[in-house]
Amino acid sequence: MSNNAAEKTNNGYRGPGLAVLDKHGVGVWSDVEVKTTGGKFRGIILPRSETSDDKHIVLKICSGYNIGLAAETIELMTEHGSRKANYQIAEQEFPIEPGKPNVVLFGTGGTIASRLDYRSGAVIPAFSPGELYGSVPELADYCNLRTEELFSVFSENMGPEQYVELAKNIAQAIEYGADGIVVGHGTDTMHHTAAILTFMVQNPPVPIVLVGSQRSSDRPSSDAALNLICAIKTAAESDIAEVVVCMFGPTSDQYCLIHRGTRVRKMHSSYRSTFRTLGDVPLAMIDPKSITMFREEYRKRDPKRQMIINTNYSDEVTLLYYYPGMKPDVLEAMIETGYRGIVIAGTGLGHVNKPTYRALKLAQERGVHVYMTVQTLWGFAGMYVYETGREMMKLGVVPLANMLPEVAFMKLSWALGQSDDLEEVKSIMLKTIGDEITLREPYNGYLLYQGAVPEVQEFLKSIKR
Repeated sequence: MSNNAAEKTNNGYRGPGLAVLDKHGVGVWSDVEVKTTGGKFRGIILPRSETSDDKHIVLKICSGYNIGLAAETIELMTEHGSRKANYQIAEQEFPIEPGKPNVVLFGTGGTIASRLDYRSGAVIPAFSPGELYGSVPELADYCNLRTEELFSVFSENMGPEQYVELAKNIAQAIEYGADGIVVGHGTDTMHHTAAILTFMVQNPPVPIVLVGSQRSSDRPSSDAALNLICAIKTAAESDIAEVVVCMFGPTSDQYCLIHRGTRVRKMHSSYRSTFRTLGDVPLAMIDPKSITMFREEYRKRDPKRQMIINTNYSDEVTLLYYYPGMKPDVLEAMIETGYRGIVIAGTGLGHVNKPTYRALKLAQERGVHVYMTVQTLWGFAGMYVYETGREMMKLGVVPLANMLPEVAFMKLSWALGQSDDLEEVKSIMLKTIGDEITLREPYNGYLLYQGAVPEVQEFLKSIKR
């Protein structure tokens, strides 16, 4: 077999990878058992990604995970058949029924209702109403769905340009009569977008729901379908007219949680139950059949309510995580670079070391807006308690109570889009718009399940499913 023919047959494999496939008489999409120097594995041989090296074989194992096997470690490959994957999602016309709520789904990227192109390693979105209906037909039980792909970016590439366009499109869809909005979004920075939308689209008359998935739809453990169903149900049927995030609740496929957009944070890099409400409890629990409210205080639907759309934004803001031994030149460099706003995530009640005071003094002299949040995420910045905090406040640092660092960053970016006056910006920052500051934190909000502690283990046994 020529190299060209082999590459065509084996989807991009070459070098040692191609040689080991040829040696054992197997190819891409073969269902194989592989004996290596490190053990035995069973799975489907996947096409080689354009960005991967030629020294490994990629195997999709039964759990849905992909593993790479070094060609030089493979001793035997036994074929048990072939299972070529078809990742084309069959489209079906989304049924429209008069009387059902009209929901608009905006796409920004991410893995919600998507499949993976194994040659390129790229996630291919299923996004038209027909594709979504073909993937998750249950969506038609809740609404008439219209979709619009605004952009397709990884969530780390979301920024001011995307925030402004997204906010304007949401406002327009609501003005044209949408009964609910869903935003498909990558999970990594979803909480940032939820925060900025809270400030850019105030007093919405209908729900604005952000949703994503930790695992793409081609994986057996995907959370995409349940997340999407619950998000659509939230937008179509819930009474919560706020910016919220709807994602997996427990690690099992039981229900999702509805989190307020300014009190939510991604807390685990890979768990499906990654989003958690901090400093409060979630607004509600939702499954495909029911919505259970946890909070009585929330903004309710009102089609007559007038939205306030304000997309002004400044990118001259930064977020600084303080660390022991930090030198003042870190802050000074930000000031000299031209940043007009700095949010610090300080230790404990909101502290930095004394050498940093020199930089804080410079910020005060230059009229730079400096705000303090806490690294602990739970709890309040209490800068009146210790001398350190009181000294920093004299240098112009403003504590932000229990506002989360990322929310403070987004709010200051938005506030500096309105004004550069120190007192006016301070007034904006300390005025609660969407529960970003609360009077107190609930006793049942903060629970630390520390594994191996006897009483915790007993409790976990009682709820383990």
